[in-house]
Amino acid sequence: MQAFTYVGGLLGAEGVSLSEVAERYDTPCYVYSRAAFEQRWRAFDQALGASPHLICYAVKANSSLAILNCLARLGSGFDIVSGGELERVLRAGGEAGKVVFSGVGKRRDEIRRALEAGIKCFNVESGAELEEINRVAQEAGRIAPVSLRVNPDIDVRTHPYIATGLRENKFGIPHESALELYQQIAAMRHLRVTGIDCHIGSQITDLAPFNDALGRLRTLVDLLTKQGITLEHIDIGGGLGIHYRDETPPTTADFIRVVRGVFPGNDYELVMEPGRSIVGHAGVLLTRILYVKNTPHRNFVIVDAAMNDLLRPALYEAWHDIVPVKETQSGAAKERYDIVGPVCESGDFLGRDLVAQQLHFTH
Repeated sequence: MQAFTYVGGLLGAEGVSLSEVAERYDTPCYVYSRAAFEQRWRAFDQALGASPHLICYAVKANSSLAILNCLARLGSGFDIVSGGELERVLRAGGEAGKVVFSGVGKRRDEIRRALEAGIKCFNVESGAELEEINRVAQEAGRIAPVSLRVNPDIDVRTHPYIATGLRENKFGIPHESALELYQQIAAMRHLRVTGIDCHIGSQITDLAPFNDALGRLRTLVDLLTKQGITLEHIDIGGGLGIHYRDETPPTTADFIRVVRGVFPGNDYELVMEPGRSIVGHAGVLLTRILYVKNTPHRNFVIVDAAMNDLLRPALYEAWHDIVPVKETQSGAAKERYDIVGPVCESGDFLGRDLVAQQLHFTH
């Protein structure tokens, strides 16, 4: 669905004018379409049909309490990477029993709190972490549900900062070491194996890496079964890409067909962790022009939003569409601009060398 459209020459969301939002709430501010992220979440849920599954929204994609509450009311689970994210999920009405705890740096207090809350499982990323969870669980007199995050050494050809499935990445346990580690868990009295996990990166627009990673995961699952290690769920991660500029990402249905090609039955509950693909097109950052600055070398549009409001352009040189709230008139003179914020760093930009209607500053 198209969440943000022009009506009468003004950009709006679900019939609400963004000009009116700016007047009422000031700028910069984030505006979200509830209908858009509900539709995207349901697309994953419906594609999996009646088979056992749990959609665990990746909280790191957007941790707004309003969004978390809306997804919780849909019955969503949640993928977290910190104790703070756990508290946000619980405050928003999420169920602890539908939470999976990922991340390479879980602190003792975070582990203890997650155990007290009764989360679904810990996605464990190292042998040292496994031992720490066992110690904390022993001190608390509890049995910790664990799942090993396996690193399949798959190149997903995304930005190197958001690729997580290569052997040189900090994430997960090498797939060739996972079987031995699963066997060691049997000797840890305060751990219980519940599943296996694999997440290879973000903004993936080619299904081949998913298929390769799931194939390696399937091989490992079969080995575990032969060893008598019982799994309750298979967590296939997230990372499905969206369209920003030139990408042609696969549909949710195509993605699920790949998953079902590798795991066709109902022997395991399927867990997945979509984030960007649910909220990426469901919101805008609304900002106001402060000044237009023309120099002999460059033209700048200075706005009241900055890199602290939208980090991706400064961090990755990522592309985001920048459009006017008032629709551009056809035939208007064009000029090139850098869209920049007020932070005192040259890296504070939202877009560079963009062609836009010629602007003249008037106070």
